[in-house]
Amino acid sequence: MVTADTPVPDGSGSPDGSGTPATSADATGLCGFIDSSPSPFHACATTAARLRTAGFRELDEADGWPAEPGRYFLVRGGSLIAWQSRARSTDTNVPAPFPARPFRIIGAHTDSPNLRVKQHPEIDSAGWRMVGLEPYGGAWLNSWLDRDLGVSGRLAVAAPSGGGVEHRLVRVDEPVLRVPQLAIHLSEDRKGVQLDPQRHVDAVYGLGAWEDGAAGGFLGRLAARAGVPAESVLGWELMTHDLAPSAVTGADGELVSAPRLDNLATCYAGLSALLDTVGPKVSVGDGADSGGVADPGAADPVLVLFDHEEVGSMSARGAFSDLLGTVLERIVLARGGGRDDYLRAIAGSVCVSGDMAHATHPNYPERHEPRHRIRAGGGPVLKVNQNLRYASDATGAAEFALACERAGVPLQRYVHRADLPCGSTIGPITASRTGITTVDVGAPQLAMHSARELMAASDVAAYAAALAAFLAG
Repeated sequence: MVTADTPVPDGSGSPDGSGTPATSADATGLCGFIDSSPSPFHACATTAARLRTAGFRELDEADGWPAEPGRYFLVRGGSLIAWQSRARSTDTNVPAPFPARPFRIIGAHTDSPNLRVKQHPEIDSAGWRMVGLEPYGGAWLNSWLDRDLGVSGRLAVAAPSGGGVEHRLVRVDEPVLRVPQLAIHLSEDRKGVQLDPQRHVDAVYGLGAWEDGAAGGFLGRLAARAGVPAESVLGWELMTHDLAPSAVTGADGELVSAPRLDNLATCYAGLSALLDTVGPKVSVGDGADSGGVADPGAADPVLVLFDHEEVGSMSARGAFSDLLGTVLERIVLARGGGRDDYLRAIAGSVCVSGDMAHATHPNYPERHEPRHRIRAGGGPVLKVNQNLRYASDATGAAEFALACERAGVPLQRYVHRADLPCGSTIGPITASRTGITTVDVGAPQLAMHSARELMAASDVAAYAAALAAFLAG
């Protein structure tokens, strides 16, 4: 097995012998994906666009689903699930478990900690027009100060024809908001300001006072940008995003500086892995719509991207919802199977729960477990916690270790300090909700939950290659 301390042999994981992992993912592609995805809703839209290009067809949960194999996806709010349901093997000597063929699943989340818009956002204070914001998830609040912020999310609006609700994505990539820091001369303690999430994170929008009437308010102005009347806006989920673009940085281009690496880096790597696994789109006559013929005994690949992980996943589209289990069961039913076939498929399935991992911080090495140092650029990370904050067990760990070996990338193993509280992921939720063997993994990064995060550029391809090798089995 390849470990973090073992050099990767020349040509490992690459068909051309170059030593570069076999994947379409790279640091530049990740930057573009992140910049196109300022909110979970935009992350789903960005992912859906790439899936359609690869021949995936969008389904509606309220409709009957096609019986024929193929490439499909669906979107539920800020969550998305995509899969390829492959045809029965034509080899009669292969005991392929059809329709109880298992799944190999990559799970991630589309949301990131940020500042979100309150329900009555307009505030007048000391001659300033302000927008009321509140933290979402474990946002590292000081990192959001003195940044040019845009706004993104979705509006729920009354349908023009009446009697229904439509959703409109909205995105303002202009510096319309800024949360100003307190001047050092006014601080009680010049070593730092203790931020109150109720009083200190509202954003400056402009000078003067807000106009009366819906059209003159903050939401009215966003409605105008979305091309809808202000009075038609019935609900909204709006958030801020840092306007500085993602970038490949460092003296030798070795780093990626970007917002929302946790966890859009995994969404991007997982999407790249799925597309690399299913291959390019081919014509209908060549079997694209049939999803191709499955390899003997192969599992069907699935990518699921959940919203609301950063706030506990307890929602209609979070990991605690019925989204994953319902879709997997309907895939089995579409194959012609029944409840017993579904349970058999689940019993043979494996899930990789991907979420970013803590690289050892060069300024705070003492905050890390001393025998489990994680190196940026050192490859994917297997995360283990004895108190099950991560879902990894021996079986799941072995599955991912083999995937890294097949991909020719090194594997690092992470354990949190026993005297510090450990974060969690969708992994334990997925394992307990479905009974599927689940392993928690990630790619190393610094500054997790900051408005701006940092990772090694080389880890983008290594992470995606390992996930692709996992899907391929």
